[in-house]
Amino acid sequence: MTAPAGASTDAGARQGGGLKKRLTTSLLYFFILGDVLGAGVYVLVGQVAAKSGGAVWVPLVCALLLSLLTAASYAELATKYPRAGGASHYTTLAYGPFAGFLAGFCMLAAGIVSVAALARGFAGDYLTAFVSLPVVLVAAVFLCALALLNARGISESTRANVAATVIEVGGLLIVVALGVVLFVRGDGDAGRLVHLGTSETGAAAGVLSGTVLAYYSFVGFETSVNVAEETRDPRRSYPRALFGALITAGAVYALVGIVASAAVPTDTLAHSSGPLLEVVKEAGGVPPKLFSAIALVAVANGALLTGIMSSRLAFGMARDGLLPRVLTHVLPGRGTPWVAIAVTTLLSFLLALTGDVETLASTLVLLLLVVFFLVNTAVLVLRRDTSTPPHFRAWTVIPVLGAASCVVLATQVEGEVWIRGLIVLAVGVVLGAVAATHRRRDTRSKAN
Repeated sequence: MTAPAGASTDAGARQGGGLKKRLTTSLLYFFILGDVLGAGVYVLVGQVAAKSGGAVWVPLVCALLLSLLTAASYAELATKYPRAGGASHYTTLAYGPFAGFLAGFCMLAAGIVSVAALARGFAGDYLTAFVSLPVVLVAAVFLCALALLNARGISESTRANVAATVIEVGGLLIVVALGVVLFVRGDGDAGRLVHLGTSETGAAAGVLSGTVLAYYSFVGFETSVNVAEETRDPRRSYPRALFGALITAGAVYALVGIVASAAVPTDTLAHSSGPLLEVVKEAGGVPPKLFSAIALVAVANGALLTGIMSSRLAFGMARDGLLPRVLTHVLPGRGTPWVAIAVTTLLSFLLALTGDVETLASTLVLLLLVVFFLVNTAVLVLRRDTSTPPHFRAWTVIPVLGAASCVVLATQVEGEVWIRGLIVLAVGVVLGAVAATHRRRDTRSKAN
């Protein structure tokens, strides 16, 4: 791969107001790291173990490698076209408004589903360590608080993310340290680390199905392209922040997967909505409530950053004429897309009232696989555009492998999830056809 070079500002139209450039490389790094670390490993490690057996680290490593393939495609496109809208904008440039709408719609739906899943995760075992409250109440208060912080400003949100990321990394390091303590005193079972598959699945099928869920732990990386327009020097900063954050997260995840599996029986992990809390209880020495508080910060941080992505994506799609123009309204003085924030928050709340965390996570992954396939292929199509300034460029084989990985992972998604996903895709196809027709009419009207 060639390194990114140069810096420029995006010259695209800024209908409805522009977004302020306030993100540095370090803030972007923490944005991505916080989004990646803030969800999956705290909530889904147990469900990954239920699919793949005791060797939880294997699907986590596989998911990291597959994520890096698609991340390279995003790095090329984000540095070539640094503006809000992300996958929708890239796909529109490559394939036209219909495909652009479908990619953006799937991405937007995935973001909304993710925030809903995290809202439910927030109300799980980690919160019940302190108090038991109705899911509806928890989701409402949780999502409103995140929306207010999001609307306050990107600087404030990302600075809050830096603090939260430090806390959540600290929590994961506590888990790793407790795992070491367990090994030193002779507890735990290292034999589980090489046990692949379950009584219901073989080793290969277990790893693949576990990788689908583990993929959810890494998918936060794609949210960052929607703040490329708010980054001061995206062509230099974005690749460094993206790959640095993913590799950091992958190393932490592998260590956590190893100690969790060795410290806690697989069945116990599989049936807990707070799997890392089980490690804390097993090792002792750290108050469970303290760790639960850290986990709640991590889950909230993931939801905040995904909420930022969803609102910026809705803003970008509206500015491209793919969603109602009202979503382009920004808050005076703050420069944040307040209408988009309000709408995406409301939809997340409605989804949080249905389904469970695993089903929501699997649905999110399926939707993102559609988006990632389009993005990986769009990289190759858009190489015909040589009018842009110097930017990051991935080796050609990487987007090809990235597209192939999306197809392989999609074959491992369960039938029930496919039904949910196909319903969302059908809605996207209908709305995309309407949006494309409307846009063609607008183009003809302006031409005449």
